[in-house]
Amino acid sequence: MNTFEPTLQAANARLAAVQPAAYARTRNALDGAVTRLSPYLTHGLLSLREVFDAVNARHPLDAQHKFVFELGWRAYYRHVWAHLGDGIHQSIHTGLLPDDAYQPHMPADVLEARTGIPAIDTAVRELYETGYVHNHARMWLASYLVHLRKVHWHAGAQWMLGHLLDGDVASNNLSWQWVAGTSSTKPYLFNADNVAKYAPVPWHSPGTLIDTSYEEMDRIARSAAPIQQRKVSALEGIQQPALHASPPDTAWSVPDGSLALGRDVWLVHPWSLGSAPQAFAERGVVIGVCIAESHAQMPWSVQRWHFVTQGMQQRTPHLWRGSALQITESLATARSVSWRSDPHLAITLQGAQVQLETPLFKAVETYCPSFAQWWRRTQISG
Repeated sequence: MNTFEPTLQAANARLAAVQPAAYARTRNALDGAVTRLSPYLTHGLLSLREVFDAVNARHPLDAQHKFVFELGWRAYYRHVWAHLGDGIHQSIHTGLLPDDAYQPHMPADVLEARTGIPAIDTAVRELYETGYVHNHARMWLASYLVHLRKVHWHAGAQWMLGHLLDGDVASNNLSWQWVAGTSSTKPYLFNADNVAKYAPVPWHSPGTLIDTSYEEMDRIARSAAPIQQRKVSALEGIQQPALHASPPDTAWSVPDGSLALGRDVWLVHPWSLGSAPQAFAERGVVIGVCIAESHAQMPWSVQRWHFVTQGMQQRTPHLWRGSALQITESLATARSVSWRSDPHLAITLQGAQVQLETPLFKAVETYCPSFAQWWRRTQISG
């Protein structure tokens, strides 16, 4: 079941439905008024600037509004990534326990959604079925894995990243680090009472491992021994969907230099699915590219690849899959090549001109190790 259509029409429909006051009041509840804009932001169908401008035009927002803060967190995580680079794949500082106290692999009962804890198993099933999980449920899942099962946060983050339609490396890794306490001043803990407060009845987990006090949760989190399961679900487990390092769709072909010959080319890619500038639509050619090096260490579910492929097909029928060298060589005969780059690409294409989006927040040049520091130094750009 895919509840997200990879089109500008669907993105703008969700944008038009945003109610920032209701969002601020209810965003922690699984049935609250969350925006569900994240897949469209991650894949470039919308920008932070466009989201803010559209919502602000209908519901004037001051800089301290909770909705603006949430846009800020996304920009802040990109700020951290820009300064730390691959360092966001490592613990920023030591958490409750040393890194080697945590196991590097995901437990089978979690992968198969058969832990016997409804809040965990339901979250895993939703992740696989829809490619999306409410942020509060992501926090529960991460906290359970890190603090109770002693799984290293990076193992959990990599697993989740492959299945999320909105999987952004910076937001995903640094959110897991926030839960683990390796980028924050304290770890995030939860229990069955917290689930009962914010989730529908099918998620409630009385009588399970998480049905205990916060004091006990803290004690468990600080112990190097993983908690012993009381029971594993009697329900039949499910199989984790396969992950792929390249698109499985037949819509993709090898790069063909004749298409670019003498033309102005606009490139779309998995993190830039928005419309090409009007000039390219009128006199140039739009080509979708999947650069092999960008996905070698970041495999995706079929569902996410379909989202990206269908999104590109909204822009162009020309989809290329190949190495950076193959794509660069095939573009060598173009009159010009332009695109909006992204740090997920982890590579540049020689000769391609980068067109920048209009940022929502002013850049902060000095690295800020906390959101509060960054927030004090930035502001919404005019």
